[in-house]
Amino acid sequence: MDTDRIEELRAQGVRYVFAQFTDIHGAAKGKLVPLAHLGDVVSPGAGFSGASIWGTGLPRNGPRSEYYGRADLTTLQPMPWMPGYARVVLDGHVAGKPFDACPRQVLRHQVARLAARGWTLNAGLEPEFFLLQKGPNGYDAETSDALEKPSYDTKSLLRRRSFLDKLTTSLNECGLGVYQIDHEDATGQFEVNYHHADALRAADNFMLFKMAAHHIAEEEGMLFSMMPKPFADRPGSGLHFHLSLADSDGNALFAHGPADHAEPGGRALGLSPLAYHFLAGLLHHAPALTALCAPTVNSYKRLMCGQSQSGTSWAPAFIGYGDNNRTVVARTVHQRIEWRLPDSAANPYLALAGVIAAGLDGIERALDAGDPVNQDVYEMGDAERATLGLRMLPQNLGDAAAALKADTVLAEALGSTIVSEFCALKSAEWIEYSQHVSAWETARYLNRF
Repeated sequence: MDTDRIEELRAQGVRYVFAQFTDIHGAAKGKLVPLAHLGDVVSPGAGFSGASIWGTGLPRNGPRSEYYGRADLTTLQPMPWMPGYARVVLDGHVAGKPFDACPRQVLRHQVARLAARGWTLNAGLEPEFFLLQKGPNGYDAETSDALEKPSYDTKSLLRRRSFLDKLTTSLNECGLGVYQIDHEDATGQFEVNYHHADALRAADNFMLFKMAAHHIAEEEGMLFSMMPKPFADRPGSGLHFHLSLADSDGNALFAHGPADHAEPGGRALGLSPLAYHFLAGLLHHAPALTALCAPTVNSYKRLMCGQSQSGTSWAPAFIGYGDNNRTVVARTVHQRIEWRLPDSAANPYLALAGVIAAGLDGIERALDAGDPVNQDVYEMGDAERATLGLRMLPQNLGDAAAALKADTVLAEALGSTIVSEFCALKSAEWIEYSQHVSAWETARYLNRF
């Protein structure tokens, strides 16, 4: 451990390091380590009871019962919103080896597959979220945030300036580079955009964003929520991925170059053949990716195929792509792919790992993405969508988990351990929800028959 780095942090007032890992559900977990003992977290690592962590499948005794999180010192930095504390990201190890059910290790493996080709996946994640206050009827937006169509509402945005300024300042001090903040389509809903990064760093940054936002919101007397669809009559929160590949010299591999053949079918979207194959892999594996990108029962209240109660929906329900088309699962824009499937509850490591695995399968098998859809899919009828070959995404968590379990290509790429644990948890979650008797059912049926 670099003693100069410890002294540098001590001079900055850091007393504790939060040694943080991400569980299978995408929640930040960890423990506090006094700064003087940071070296112990590098080797052998911070010890955790493996059976106490969601999705590890580890036993309660024996050599494989202990989960060690080893610090990646490239992620070590102070947390400006919490003076005196720093954060370092952990990679899971069990029995002295990288743990195949650690989400960060799963993503590391997919990143290594790209690196073997000299490639880097750059990802810009766009988090949408709700800022809510507790009232007599539970949590909701501030009462003044009540416009019928609140997108880009200046007044509500500026009323939240204290939270947004603290968040932006903290993220910028951590190097994320916030460049845009707006009020989203729902009352109480916002979006913060910061600079893209390579896939591993993008996932780390997203977890840092969530940790900062949760803490700052609590200090401001609010609830920060990334529940995909907290209100039936309002749009839900997405986590769109802006994806592009670069070679070792930083050249954009998704951009159509002068040496490339003409785009097939006169598509003229400015994409390279490599980009179309990557895109085809995403579309081919979209049903299985849905489980990783929309991982909760609530996610499918956002990914509905019918009329939205909110009147407007940007959530994709159909598998297709189009030129700047926000009504399909993949939008092509400025030599990159916007993957619109993920919602704000997604585990960023697993979702990005799935995206890489699917994209590489498309490249390795030279899959065809088909023709773009440049029409509003929401305005089409079932017959027209069928003519265009637009398949529907899984419409509940049970179907999505089944699709992931059946996708042998993704299961092999991501690893049978993580896929098995994930599918078992999500199938159980769906069954538990399906057996729950809701207030809606009681009100509708109790006196009917």
